[in-house]
Parts: sequence; C-alpha cells; structure tokens
Amino acid sequence: MREYHHPLTLALGSDTDLTQAVLRNAQEAPQAALFSRRGADRAWEDVTSTQFLEEVRAAARGLVAAGVQPGDRVAIMSKTRFEWTLLDYAAWFAGAVTVPVYETSSAEQVTWILSDSGARAVLVETQQHAALVAGIREELPALDHVWTIESGAVAELEHLGRTVADESLERRREQLGPDTVATIVYTSGTTGRPKGCALTHGNFLYELGVATGELEDLFSEEDAATLLFLPLAHVFARIIQVGCVMSRARLGHSPDVKNLMADLAEFRPTFILAVPRVFEKVFNGASQKAYSEGRGAIFARAAATAIAYSESLDHGGPGLRLRLTHALFDRLVYTKLRTALGGRCRYAISGGAPLGERLSHFFRGLGLTVLEGYGLTETTAALAANLPGAIRIGTVGRPFQGTSVKVADDGELLWRGDQVFSGYWHNAEATREVLDADGWFRSGDIGEIDAEGFVRITGRKKEIIVTAGGKNVAPAVLEDRLRQHPLIDQCVVVGDQKPFIAALITLDRESLPRWAADHGKRPDPDSLVADPELHAELQGAVDEANLAVSHAESIRKFAVLADEWTEEGGQLTPSMKLKRAVVMREVHRDVEELYR
Repeated sequence: MREYHHPLTLALGSDTDLTQAVLRNAQEAPQAALFSRRGADRAWEDVTSTQFLEEVRAAARGLVAAGVQPGDRVAIMSKTRFEWTLLDYAAWFAGAVTVPVYETSSAEQVTWILSDSGARAVLVETQQHAALVAGIREELPALDHVWTIESGAVAELEHLGRTVADESLERRREQLGPDTVATIVYTSGTTGRPKGCALTHGNFLYELGVATGELEDLFSEEDAATLLFLPLAHVFARIIQVGCVMSRARLGHSPDVKNLMADLAEFRPTFILAVPRVFEKVFNGASQKAYSEGRGAIFARAAATAIAYSESLDHGGPGLRLRLTHALFDRLVYTKLRTALGGRCRYAISGGAPLGERLSHFFRGLGLTVLEGYGLTETTAALAANLPGAIRIGTVGRPFQGTSVKVADDGELLWRGDQVFSGYWHNAEATREVLDADGWFRSGDIGEIDAEGFVRITGRKKEIIVTAGGKNVAPAVLEDRLRQHPLIDQCVVVGDQKPFIAALITLDRESLPRWAADHGKRPDPDSLVADPELHAELQGAVDEANLAVSHAESIRKFAVLADEWTEEGGQLTPSMKLKRAVVMREVHRDVEELYR
C-alpha cells in the first residue's frame, strides 16, 4: 500500500489551550490526586487538582511580576521532577512559551538554544546549571532572569507575584488559542545544529485528543498512574505529562534512574513509557542475574516460553501444553518481573527508536504489553501506535485517527495531520525542506504500509548504506538486533562504498563483569576486545542479527572497541539515539582497519 488515511471518528474536546484542563480539573474533581511528589521525608505525597492550580497560579504571577510578557520564551533546564511540570504550566498561564533544555547540555548547546529562542528567563535545576548560564550570560542579551529550582525558585516566584491579581493572569490566559505557540522543542541534533520545533496549543490538543481517546485503557482506567523518568525536555515524555493532566491520570516523577526500580516498586504505576534501550537493559539485567545465580537455564526457558506464548496470540492462541508451561513460569519468573515494576503495570509505551520483535513478544508474554509507537518532535510526538485492541508486533501500529501516511517514490514516509508542526522557529528554509504546500511532512524515515494500515519503519533515509556493489542496506535493522545481546551496549553498522557490511561494537559495562567472572577473566574492556571467547559469544549475536537480512546485507566482519559511547561523550542524544556522524568521525580509522 502506498497511502493510508485513518478517518477521525472520536469527538474531540472543546479546549482551545492547555491551561483549560487545569481549571477544569479543579472545578470538576477538586480533591482528585493529580500528582504524587516526594515530601521532605521522601514519602510520596498527593497533590490535588485544586492544590496544583493554586501552585501554578502562584508561580505564574511571579513570572508576570518579573516582567515576562505574553509570547516571551521561558527556558527550563532540569531533570524530570514535579517542579518541571509546575513551571511548564505556570509559563502557559502567564502567556509565555516554554523552551526545554536537557540538563546534560553543554555550554555551547545551551548558548545556542537560549540565543536562538530569545529566552527572557531560564529556570535551572542546580547551582552548577546556574554557573553554566552565568558563564555564557554575555552572549545572551535577551536573558533577564535566572532562577534556580534547588535554591527555592518556586518560593521566590510566589513571593514576587504576591501583588499580581488573578485577573491579570486570566486576561493573559484568554489571549491563548489553538494557534498560539506553546513550546519550542529543539531537536536532539543527531545531525547538525538543533532546530527549534514550534509546537502550538492546538498541536498538543489534537495529538492528545486522539491519543488519549485511542489509548483509553491506559489513561482512563480507574487509578491510572504513570511514573515519568525520561527527560521532560524530550517531546515523548512531555506529551505524557500533558496527557495525564488532561485525563487526570496520576503522575509521578523519578529524576534519578539509579533509584528507578525502587521508585517503581513504591509508586506502582499502571503504565510506563520508555525508550527501547530501557527494555533491553531490563531483559539483559534479569538474564545476567539469573545466570549468575545458577538459574540461567530456567530463565532461558521462561523467556522462550513467554515469546512463544505471545507469538501464539497472533495465530489462534496457545495450546494446552504451552498454557501449562506458561502458567508454571508465571509463578517462577514472570511474577517477579511484574512485581519489580510495582505489580500493577499492564502496559508500556515504547518510542524514540525501533523495538525488536523478540523483546516485544517477551514482555507481552510475561504480562506487560508494550505498545510501540512512532513520531517525531516535529509531529508533537506520536503519529501512529499499536493499540491494546490492535497490535501487530514488528510495526509501529496504524496512524492515529485523523492522520494520513504515504510512501514517497524513494521510500520515505510522509505524514499529514493536525499534530504536525507549522515550522521551525526562525528557520523558513529548513521548514520548506520538510513541509510541502499540501501539509505533507517528510519524516526522513524509510518504511512501508501493509494492507491494514500498519506501518513498519525500515531505516533512516540519510543513514542508508550503499555498498560498492550497489546494494542499499538499512543499518537500523541490524543494529537494533545486535543491541539486544547482553554484552553489547552500542554498535554501528558500516559499509558505505565498501565491498561488504561490517560492524563496530562497544561492550555493556554492566553485563561485562558477570560474563568475565563466569569465564575467569578480568572485567577490563581493553583486555577483552580481542578475546577469542568474547568474540565467539558476539559472533552468535551477529549470526542472529543476520537472520533478519539477505546475504548481501549481512555483517561479514566485526570489531570490538574498548570505547564507551555516551550522551556525555557526545556520541548519543539524550533519548539514547546514536549520533552516527559523530561516531563515524571518531572511528574512521577502525572502519578502515576492518577493510584493510
């Protein structure tokens, strides 16, 4: 199929801006627990709809008192925490535009985002962030205010705004509409300088009107709750934040992934969202733990049973023997994994990168259905998703209602819908490159559409490798499979204008010590990169990945690097995507050695 349109049948709400949901919640359900946040004693404390409205208004009055005008840009540079959400809505109540900044950003990145957006104020999390901004202040002539969350920014804003009347806020709120810019979200910058995606209140309202309607099982079930741990600077987490406020699903924040498992066990979410690397880490961690405790064979059989059980759901259901085996492993293995997530989690939303079919089947087989979706910053997050009643593992689902998709002549996926942005901030040339006159957005992704409208992503247009023999190869297919192996952290598939496909692999620093101990070796990446036993283990992963492609596309040779590719090192984006151009610059000698 070359084109698919999903007609709109849902009745969308009448809101015209994102602040109206906060007012409606306080009016209709004043004592409902809209959030849970950590108190002084680290216990979870509920924040009611009324309390949230009061705190948002208080902070918004402070922004007004400080001179923030309607349309001014207010940046937030912080980990995911309750104050992030509070200040996001406060900026909207004051008529301002929020500009998210990753808390891990470099001085150069922060300078670019604050200067390009023309931010008048910035709310940073820590004194280190404040010092970073102070060091670049001379390059930011539009910046008037810097407040630090950990130094009492919220209380300071409340104090500043004590003389500002609510009527002043209301007049600003009434100026908001569907076409008002709500936020400028800068792309992760996998290639080139980040571009600011100007997303309107209408973009969010449409996206969430259809998303919460089609994902009603997640957002509207009794006691619906989720714990955010992905960066709120990323549109994926941001859309869940706004969706929870609109649907009154209880929202919590977990700023430190080191405490994530403890936070999940205490918070007990009913659904979570994560990027594929998180699911890979959960599976690999459980597998390695089982092997180190001498229960590796049991876990391997349990994993194979979960996958087989899930696969059978798509082909008539499991037989008696499989049901009995599955029930046994449910008591021995699956229950423990579900308990680690709090015991109530039934669904997970995965996005940001492709999730392998094996992992999707594994988690569904143990009782956690992973709903893989697809979207970009420019499309206010999701354009398509697998839904509880319409799942096709291996795809990113069907387009949401009111959304169209088509395949261009070169295989690129083009999308159209009211969640698609109208352009990049102050960058008309870049906007023209991705949006045509009819509103079709060029995604940059290569894919296909089946007869029922399910979309499969097969690669990035700019990342297609053309071998010396003229074969086009999408590296993502192989890379996604390789990263599922416990010992592999990251990898890059190479071979452009080369005689065959090859790969460079980095080792997982969490799994490596267990493997090394089991094989009587030192857990030192430098000493293991040429180890024959390690190479034999990784060759199995390469062989498994090659099953997904033709012989001409398969990996013929690989090398192991002692390097670690990280966000801090500049090789990964905050959403764990590989910055291919950066990595290729750093490893060009290693690539040449593969073909020597």
